[in-house]
Amino acid sequence: MTAEDHAESWSGFDNAAELDRCWQELTALARELARESIADRFADDPERAESFSIEAAGLLLDYSKSRISRSARDTLLRLAELRGVPDATQAMFRGDRINESENRPVLHTALRDRSGRTVLVDGEDACALARAECDRMLAFVRRVHADEHRGATGEPLDTVVNIGIGGSDLGPQMVVEALRPYGLKGRRTFFVSNVDGQHLGDVLDQLDPARTLFIVASKTFTTQETMTNAASAVDWFLASGMAREDIATHFAALSTNSEAVQNFGIAPDNTFAFWDWVGGRYSLWSAIGLSIALHVGADAFLELLQGAYAMDRHFAEAPMTQNAPVLLALVGIWHRNLEGIGVHAVLPYDQHLHRLPAYLQQADMESNGKAVARSGRPAPLATGPVLFGEPGTNGQHAFYQLLHQGSDKVAADFIVAARSQREMGDHHARLLANALAQPRALMNGKALERVNDELRAAGLDEQAIAVLGPQKVFPGSRPSNTILMERLTPHSLGALIALYEHKIFVQGVIWGINSFDQWGVELGKELARELLPLIDGEGGDAAASLDPSTRRLLSWIRARRGAR
Repeated sequence: MTAEDHAESWSGFDNAAELDRCWQELTALARELARESIADRFADDPERAESFSIEAAGLLLDYSKSRISRSARDTLLRLAELRGVPDATQAMFRGDRINESENRPVLHTALRDRSGRTVLVDGEDACALARAECDRMLAFVRRVHADEHRGATGEPLDTVVNIGIGGSDLGPQMVVEALRPYGLKGRRTFFVSNVDGQHLGDVLDQLDPARTLFIVASKTFTTQETMTNAASAVDWFLASGMAREDIATHFAALSTNSEAVQNFGIAPDNTFAFWDWVGGRYSLWSAIGLSIALHVGADAFLELLQGAYAMDRHFAEAPMTQNAPVLLALVGIWHRNLEGIGVHAVLPYDQHLHRLPAYLQQADMESNGKAVARSGRPAPLATGPVLFGEPGTNGQHAFYQLLHQGSDKVAADFIVAARSQREMGDHHARLLANALAQPRALMNGKALERVNDELRAAGLDEQAIAVLGPQKVFPGSRPSNTILMERLTPHSLGALIALYEHKIFVQGVIWGINSFDQWGVELGKELARELLPLIDGEGGDAAASLDPSTRRLLSWIRARRGAR
């Protein structure tokens, strides 16, 4: 949906008339600016590169390579004011129950706030609770690293297997990969998420049970995939010769369900809590980060929190005109809703950030992939884009063809560090050259006249040029942002993740949706529970009630599994 699809889009909002006027101005600006190229914006505004960039928490955000003019930016900022972004931001930090559908506060920011600030939730200080549980978790980490907490046979626990899914897997795994150079010598960390037994089996093949610590990460301790994998890990552990009481030493739990954890056999000292005000996809800063801390150490984990906290302070305190998450969000609103760009690429030019696109897929698409507003009415605008990505330069040899010459535009974020975690010859200089060249090429393109001149210089005749020339044209004016950091460190990584968290939040506020529930993941789970007994022939005549397609697929599978 583009701006034209929403003549009545703001009806039902308290300030609908003002919003409609603001939106009409944005629509007119978008129509006017569409006549010019992105490169024209720089020709018209010599100070654009500086004016359309901002530094915050050690990151530089350059959002100049878009069609947005200064007047368009001012109008977007007015839209954010009209939609109550400043008030919503303060409500989140204050601990208001902004997750209305689940009647919960949203306080992942409290998990990294060690300033001594008080945020009360049901009479308890969320910041103090988070700080105490973090300190308790890090004390456990230090005991493991000091070989004070050993395995049942006296061996050190130098191998960690994190069993989780969604936010209990994507965040910790992404951070462990990103901070690989900070990993403590001799430590190994594995992640198991998929209920496909091959995932767990491939990891178990690499383990020594006497030296392995399993982490079962599930808020409710009932997540189907996680608990299936955890039960199979226990079976493997016991089959290796370990005793059932050894589970208390070799398993840890990250959960709010202490009764289920105890029934599983995990010791209270190895159980770490988090709270309902911590959403799964925002939880790596909590006990869910145990695998991170075990891999990189307590000090690096605290530095990760400090980086996120620095971005939190910037987001909470900087005026919107100088606020990196707000501006990044507004650029996204422009691309999604004023230019109708429904796909967004996250392109980290850092191999250690290779899991960042997958992490942000969940963070963004699970948060803002909703078509219904908080009011229960249809959302006023098209919401979250489809997000994908790969690290550069790999992506250049895969899908950049579509970015440059495809029939649909894709907006992009390029993320790169000025200095590498591992310098090797001129590798990083070459990486940087590519990271700067790609957004420049997307913006400038290559005109037909220039292409034809190059083909003539290469000796092609006019007939061949007429055929080949149009195929080699790059249309240009394809928008992108660039995010720079000095080096990928725990601090800069924390700031980067928090930048995206807050961007997602701001966009949800503008779209009028709840970014912190996820009803869309439930229906498939319900249907899977119904189908499970049917896979191997149980469930009586229940298969008769299925739709014809599912019934036929089930029949085909059962025949090949030898089901009853």
